[in-house]
Amino acid sequence: MTVTHFSDAPLSGNTEATWPSMPAHRLSVVVPMYNEHESAKPLIDAVQSALSAYPHPWELIVVDDGSTDGTPKILKAHGAQVGPHIRVVELRRNFKQTAAMQAGIDAARGDVIVTMDGDLQNDPRDIPKLVARLLNEDLDMVAGWRHERQDDLLLRKIPSRIANRLIRKVSGLDFHDLGCSLKAFRADVLKQIRLFGEMHRFIPAWLATVTSPARMAEEPVRHHARLLGQSKYGISRTFRVIVDLLAMHFFLRFGSRPGHFFGGIGLGVMSLGGLILAYLGVLKLFGEDVGGRPLLLVGFFGVLVGFQFLTTGVLAEIMMRVYFDEGKAQQYHVMPQVTLADDAAWHR
Repeated sequence: MTVTHFSDAPLSGNTEATWPSMPAHRLSVVVPMYNEHESAKPLIDAVQSALSAYPHPWELIVVDDGSTDGTPKILKAHGAQVGPHIRVVELRRNFKQTAAMQAGIDAARGDVIVTMDGDLQNDPRDIPKLVARLLNEDLDMVAGWRHERQDDLLLRKIPSRIANRLIRKVSGLDFHDLGCSLKAFRADVLKQIRLFGEMHRFIPAWLATVTSPARMAEEPVRHHARLLGQSKYGISRTFRVIVDLLAMHFFLRFGSRPGHFFGGIGLGVMSLGGLILAYLGVLKLFGEDVGGRPLLLVGFFGVLVGFQFLTTGVLAEIMMRVYFDEGKAQQYHVMPQVTLADDAAWHR
């Protein structure tokens, strides 16, 4: 995997001639936030400063994930002052980061979507180089790599290293920092997947179900220490990642064919139970008493449990077909908002 380094010089105030050369496109920056009232205004200012001279149309979509500390009020008030290209999507309650990110992706109108955290640790000045590499190298995703991460060793770095190692092992993707939220995507590829639960940690793995890992890359990005607000993560995240990894492993291998998973277990258990009953049947023919043997119960329940697994597989197949046919599952609910025309409210 090729990794290139770019200058740390500020991008704000640059002329179009100094920007990385890239094909024409429209850019949507998606930022989920939850109880980040101290960071709300600085975040908008940081993105506006970094992209004020961006040579292509862009918009900032900030998704408030049911904050209770006044974050949405600050976002909407300051966003209105900066310009109509600052859009605030307000969820009705706290649906967690994955649902908030999906809400922002659904609201994005750009050809390229960049996701980032709202705690000011990601640097929006890195957005142009991610987008330039995505488009110039004809990739579907470029993930940020916090190669000089400014976080607490015990509570953030160690859990992140453990989680990254587990994710790499299960997904087979050779990325250094799968947990970095700063990523650039082609919108038409990203919108082919739906994010549920806490899948935002595994977007590259899910993306590999619709595109080749060869069309993904990572890019070193700047990372800043958290100065405002309080982190929502800790050592407990490692345990949640383990549970999520089991679910991800199942869906990646059997998501579209759950009958193979349950059916395989069912046939195995049923076959074992059948062999036990056949063995006991042979003994019975030779006059031995098998009615009081515990092995009889094992064989009987083996056949019964195996049959239940088989029927569960059939039901799971039916449910998956309904899911894929409908495609209307919704894991978040937003407050009423004005619908924008496709060519309206872009920063140009």
